[in-house]
Amino acid sequence: MALFVLFGSTGDLAQRKLYPALWSMWQKGQLDDTFAMLGVARKAQEDAAFRHQVAQAIGMEDNADPSWASFSQRFFYLSADLTQQASIQALRDRILTLEESFHTQGRRIFYLAIAPALFAPVVQQIRTTGLHQAPSDGFCRVVIEKPFGYDLASATDLNQTLREVFDEPQIYRIDHYLGKEMVQNTTAIRFANGLFEPLWNRHYVDNVQITVAESVGVEDRASYYEKAGALRDMVQNHLLQMLTLIAMEPPAHLQTEEIRDEKVKVLRALRSFDRGRVTREVVRGQYGPGRIGDKEVVGYRQEQGVDPASMTETFVALTFYVDNERWAGVPFYARTGKRLKEQGAQIVVTFRPLAHPLYKPRDANLAENRLVIRIQPIEGIYLEINSKQPGQEERIVPVALDYCQNCDPLVNTPQAYETLILDVLQGDPTRFTRWDEAALSWSLIDTIEEAWQAQTPFYPNYAAGSLGPAEADLLLESGGRRWWPLNTRADVDLFVRSAS
Repeated sequence: MALFVLFGSTGDLAQRKLYPALWSMWQKGQLDDTFAMLGVARKAQEDAAFRHQVAQAIGMEDNADPSWASFSQRFFYLSADLTQQASIQALRDRILTLEESFHTQGRRIFYLAIAPALFAPVVQQIRTTGLHQAPSDGFCRVVIEKPFGYDLASATDLNQTLREVFDEPQIYRIDHYLGKEMVQNTTAIRFANGLFEPLWNRHYVDNVQITVAESVGVEDRASYYEKAGALRDMVQNHLLQMLTLIAMEPPAHLQTEEIRDEKVKVLRALRSFDRGRVTREVVRGQYGPGRIGDKEVVGYRQEQGVDPASMTETFVALTFYVDNERWAGVPFYARTGKRLKEQGAQIVVTFRPLAHPLYKPRDANLAENRLVIRIQPIEGIYLEINSKQPGQEERIVPVALDYCQNCDPLVNTPQAYETLILDVLQGDPTRFTRWDEAALSWSLIDTIEEAWQAQTPFYPNYAAGSLGPAEADLLLESGGRRWWPLNTRADVDLFVRSAS
């Protein structure tokens, strides 16, 4: 197994995601007796207090589970200020002691769940310890949480610092969306079904929509979000990663570098944005006051820690084009935002209508065929087709083949971080971002940001609890299309539509 050295062990990400993921993996037998965790942060506390903190994060304060005792005894803590030589030496000594105690044999994972400004200094201090060089029978890997830079220049500087210490195969730039079950399933849906792959091109696909919607606001991330905004926070990584999986060519083999190579080809084929395209095909927004469910919420500029005159976008909708033989002319619409009416993420592939449909003259209900890959909160596949309604009347109605993966209480799909941590342990970087992917995506985002600097948006331009700015609908309406609703269920939506 390995020794995890977690920088930022008292932070929000560790509490909400990492500790629950490790506990779930322990219960499943994916971690063995040679696993140990060293938490590193500035806060002064002992091992016992750190273990109690982990227990609170997992909901195990009462120690009811018999395996908890063995699991918790693998967690250790070091209070350190890595600007001080004494702390660097203490870190080295503690790591070597734990490696000997747990027989990890030089297998080390440095996990940076810290503020982006600390990435480079911490990596440099890891080099100072000399522990970035694993023994011949071990390994050393570093996991970097997003954001990986704020633009291409800062990402390049960070990557240069990393490469001075680690080789590219040692670097795991994490994007937790790539660990989500249905994002992983995207390639299987395409390449394991003769039904879809022959149709996966401009001749049969009318458009693709990618939506990641959040009903929450900025919460306690104002200091980060004010610098990032929705474009940097979501489009540069999550949405572009999903686009590459949908649009990439079939790799020769399902091997890490071959898959990543195909994703890079998609990014290289994306049509660039000039100021004219940004004006026509990119919509940004910022939420104002409104209502989420039965709760009144404030606007973004009234959130704690936000500049009252902030020009940070909390919503982005835009049109991508992949200029290659497969996808020429097919629009890929993407949108993401905070404080929207619904929470969810999905990919919708809408197929072209028949050139000469026999039923169209007699029945206006003939719908386009759609494949919806539902990522969260519903996980599953939703395929809409047309069928004759039962009865003597020759009436066509839309029906759905609806598979929900997480609706069965007996099916417990792994959380994204479980999948990704296991990948790091096994040395599989397939679901992590390679440097050339990051560089290409930042280059694209930078052109949009540069165009925005010459414009002054009118904010707020959508109410909290709405579907976003009205201009986002116009992106699709100009082509006679519309955004597909989130969280569509066959037993409700289709019945309502066919009856109307």
